Amino acid sequence: MTSPLRHLTEAGFLGKFYIDGEWRKPIGSVAAAATVVNPATEQPIAEVPLGDDDDVDCAIAAARRAFAGWSMTAPADRAALLDRVHGLLLQRLELFAQVLTCEMGAAITYARRAQVPLAAEHIRVARDNLATYPFVTARGSTAIMREAIGVCGLITPWNWPLYQITAKVGPALAAGCTVVLKPSELSPLSALLFAEVMDDAGCPPGVFNLVNGTGPIVGAGLASHPLVDMISITGSTRAGVLVAQAAAPTVKRVAQELGGKSPNIILPDADLSRAVPLGVGAAFRNLGQSCSAPTRMLVSRSQMEEVEILAAAAASELVVGDPLAESTTHGPIANRPQFERVQTMISVGLKEGAKLVMGGPGRPDHLQTGLYARPTIFSNVRRDMRIAQEEIFGPVLSIIPYDTVDEAIAIANDTVYGLGAHVQGADMKAVRTIAGQIQSGQVHLNYPDWDPNAPFGGYKRSGNGREYGLEGMEEYLETKAVLGFYR
Repeated sequence: MTSPLRHLTEAGFLGKFYIDGEWRKPIGSVAAAATVVNPATEQPIAEVPLGDDDDVDCAIAAARRAFAGWSMTAPADRAALLDRVHGLLLQRLELFAQVLTCEMGAAITYARRAQVPLAAEHIRVARDNLATYPFVTARGSTAIMREAIGVCGLITPWNWPLYQITAKVGPALAAGCTVVLKPSELSPLSALLFAEVMDDAGCPPGVFNLVNGTGPIVGAGLASHPLVDMISITGSTRAGVLVAQAAAPTVKRVAQELGGKSPNIILPDADLSRAVPLGVGAAFRNLGQSCSAPTRMLVSRSQMEEVEILAAAAASELVVGDPLAESTTHGPIANRPQFERVQTMISVGLKEGAKLVMGGPGRPDHLQTGLYARPTIFSNVRRDMRIAQEEIFGPVLSIIPYDTVDEAIAIANDTVYGLGAHVQGADMKAVRTIAGQIQSGQVHLNYPDWDPNAPFGGYKRSGNGREYGLEGMEEYLETKAVLGFYR
């Protein structure tokens, strides 16, 4: 198989944006580029141009021209495009897996097993929803119509690059919207491959557009532009606030999927031999670089010692190393700023007096280069410690004791975030009751399978709006009431 970098280079995509059905060189007056660094080697592997306001204007104009026609297409026609996109993603799974590994460090086995196939699922769900979704319903003599909101700016992050692209592009196109995508400049290569998929799938010109760039320029340009009807952003809470502020003067819809500090309540009757190892695995999924990672494990004080032993044993089985090696379970942190953030917060935990169960600052002993972090577990963490309150976004787990179930619920809700949560226990009545008391957009009971139809989004500073499933598509729809329609 041709390497993804060679493929992108030979195709000429690295120096271009995808606008109005064509690969185009930047037209903006500001000549700037982003260097893509392989986090496993800390060596540059590619450069991509960064757009400016002129490039944003060009892409938005293309999307605006295409909207009138695309929004009026039959749902079956939109589903047919998504079906072709879904098929191409699966056909090119290995190419995408390889590019994700080199641009953000995902272990190749994890990229093949999760990053790419789960991304394809978002396209499949969007396709399937079109078969049954009632875009027009009757309420007495009034017709309730659901119509595409318009041109949408989509801003996606570096930690799940392809997955977050499909989670937005799929439902937006299904709804009848046209889009301008701004992927993270830290992991933009998978977005270029996705643009190629859209082109090869026969996407009409202007329906999908891609402009690489930074948040302060391209992201802010999309958010503030009067011809953009909606912004959907996945990123930090700080980035979400800036986007909302930029969008406010034009009163456009803003959907935000932001930070998290998800709790995992392990009840006293839970099977610890199952609940703790799976909890460690969930917290360290994608090396902890997931906004919904359950990085606060809440445990009955009387069970702390047993939990520490089980957690350390589970974490010791993780294989941190070369992400291209088949035996590796966890690769490097995706980029230098995030690596430094993780190291800083591990040091903070030590200074705050948390008990270090395993891990700590620095790289694993066997790795001399690369942005590798030690899987780290702290215990006896107080709810007011920074490591219990702030999103670290790395392989750092805090074990927090509680004395009563009511206290566990209070600790779970004691953050500014509310994106995800977990509850483990044998008494399902109690587990379900607790789920209803946790302030978060998703609650997982006893480690269920991932459900691409389950709406995903946050309470509090974790954002607003929902992605995935029907609710994800409805974010891109306006509601119109036509009175007297059924006379």
